[in-house]
Amino acid sequence: MAALRAAKQALRREIKRRVGALSDDEKRRQSLVLSRQLFRHPKYLSCKRIAVFLSMDDEVRTEEIIKDVFKWGKSCFIPRYESSSSHMDMLELNSLQDMETLPVTSWNIRQPAEDDNSREEALASGGLDLILMPGLGFDQLGRRLGRGKGFYDTYLERCIRHSKGKPYTIALAFKEQLCGEIPVDDNDVLIDEILYEDDE
Repeated sequence: MAALRAAKQALRREIKRRVGALSDDEKRRQSLVLSRQLFRHPKYLSCKRIAVFLSMDDEVRTEEIIKDVFKWGKSCFIPRYESSSSHMDMLELNSLQDMETLPVTSWNIRQPAEDDNSREEALASGGLDLILMPGLGFDQLGRRLGRGKGFYDTYLERCIRHSKGKPYTIALAFKEQLCGEIPVDDNDVLIDEILYEDDE
């Protein structure tokens, strides 16, 4: 277990170094390429209820995706992380304007306030069709390297217990986040698909 933790930590450092070397323009460019890939994806086109992460500086930008979600009248849910645990809820976002009013966390991302009880939690009603997954690293087999808190793995376990079942999961990755092999344990949930810019 300790060896696995150490391997993950070393890989996190390496990926952070690679992504940290990217310019903002390059991050924006790759993000737009991935957004366009997603907009053509059958799972995206057919989904009615989608969970989208609000990006940190070292993650694929999701602003254009959120705009598109509202353009097509889909229900959009965003994470609210509890910093003291691995608990996360997916709460409904009502509009782009709504997003601008959300408080900013210590991680410099917007999320609904802890005492905001006015929003629908995705699993309390109709579940989710699609979750866009953040992460630090990914491999071709759907293995994901998160930040070590277990937010998404824990949430996916809750989804599996929901009557709708596990939603389809798509990760959005900079090319620099792709790895040959991610070390995982039994608690790490595999991702269905990873979108990245393929130069071939």
